[in-house]
Amino acid sequence: MTWPAYSSRRAAFGVLATAQFMIILDTSIVGIALPSIQRSLGFSQPGLAWVVNGYVIAFGGLLLLSGRLGDLIGRKRIFVAGLAVFTTASLLCGVAVSRGMLVAARFAQGTGGAMAAAVVLGISMMIFPETHERAKALGVVGFVTAAGGTVGGVAGGLLIDAASWHWIFFINVPVGVAAVALAVRLIPADRGAGLGAGADAVGAAFATAGLMLLVYTIVMVPGYGWGSVHTLGLGAVAVALLAAFAAREATAREPLLPLRIFRSRNLSGANLCQVLMAAPMLGFSFLSVLYLQRVLGYTPAATGLAGLPLAALLAAVSLGLSARLVVRLGLRPTLLTGLTLIAAGLALFARVPVRGHYVADVLPVMLLIGSGAGLAMPALMGFAMSSATPGEAGLVSGLFATGAQAGGALGLAVLAALATARTDALLAGGRATAPALTGGYHLASGISAAIVGSGIVLAATVLRQPALRPPKPKIARDEPASTQAEG
Repeated sequence: MTWPAYSSRRAAFGVLATAQFMIILDTSIVGIALPSIQRSLGFSQPGLAWVVNGYVIAFGGLLLLSGRLGDLIGRKRIFVAGLAVFTTASLLCGVAVSRGMLVAARFAQGTGGAMAAAVVLGISMMIFPETHERAKALGVVGFVTAAGGTVGGVAGGLLIDAASWHWIFFINVPVGVAAVALAVRLIPADRGAGLGAGADAVGAAFATAGLMLLVYTIVMVPGYGWGSVHTLGLGAVAVALLAAFAAREATAREPLLPLRIFRSRNLSGANLCQVLMAAPMLGFSFLSVLYLQRVLGYTPAATGLAGLPLAALLAAVSLGLSARLVVRLGLRPTLLTGLTLIAAGLALFARVPVRGHYVADVLPVMLLIGSGAGLAMPALMGFAMSSATPGEAGLVSGLFATGAQAGGALGLAVLAALATARTDALLAGGRATAPALTGGYHLASGISAAIVGSGIVLAATVLRQPALRPPKPKIARDEPASTQAEG
């Protein structure tokens, strides 16, 4: 792959950043629209979680396979194909007239999003081979990721109030079409290693099917019960599929996920800690929107604005303060501080009143969780990447993203089911709707705080501070091998 001029490389990177922004924006913008979608298409609360889960399970389940296919048949091909699938699926979401059609289109969106997102970092590293250029590119990708979450809430609320929830999907279509056209023109083709090098499609099928079935089983718990034959039987099949995935990876000639990488204490601990943080975070995003709209009576636009301090603080802390604290204090103190702030915010949300006020009851929660996530996420990534060799950096990065997506989806399913069960029990006991809903949110938020608390214990006992060396000499020494491996 050749990059003729710096201006051309910047333009190509702009396409990558735009695609990443659109994919992240779609996740946050849909969260604001959930109550409107529920009213329009008649979703139950557990079923409504599938509007999110349909996307994140497909996205998380296909990240590793998509990244591997990019290495084999060319990253540009996977990127362009992923953008095309994402854009087409967005159109189908926008015109959806039934629950099944919307959920199916969200699965397709997640598939396209995974294909595009899995190769963004790899192409970016080839566009900018110099160390300082790469550092700037990674900063932009991080900022775009945070900005997508910030803009999504506000843009979603404004679009829903001005038009309808359908337009949160229609907005992707012109952006996606333009991005595909520019990607074809600006990003030179890379040949890849060829399919003969092997891609573990069987392992990917086991993992994706197991996760999907497990989430489905949990979502259906309110209708069947935790001890029912339906729940226990399907849960056992899901566990068996995931066990088959592990067995496959242990024996496959070209495994999708070589199990030897889990020998690293920091890598394994950071990924598990990531799951324990992602599950409560996505659950909070889901439940806080429902609380603001269904209990406090906020409009979609007001709900989007209410979440703006969290997203803005997350972006500001992750791009600025977090790096300085890591240099001064180290990864583990920064991570523990962030997780403690998140747990405190969730515990505070478990006490929000039925007649709550934004400034007194909701804003402090947003500030605690936003600042905590801004500290914890970069520190966790630092732990995960600390033991990765240049040849495994892409695999480790993909694994980390997969853990976030899968953990978030599973956590959302569990927390939504628990909140619904608690609400139904309170309604059956004679409580009014608003107190019953709030009671369900209290239970789910208290459990979320406990989950993050277990992440704090894990981080304090398992993770070990990696040796810090002066960055410039190390980068200069390793850069030729790293560039060759990633190219």
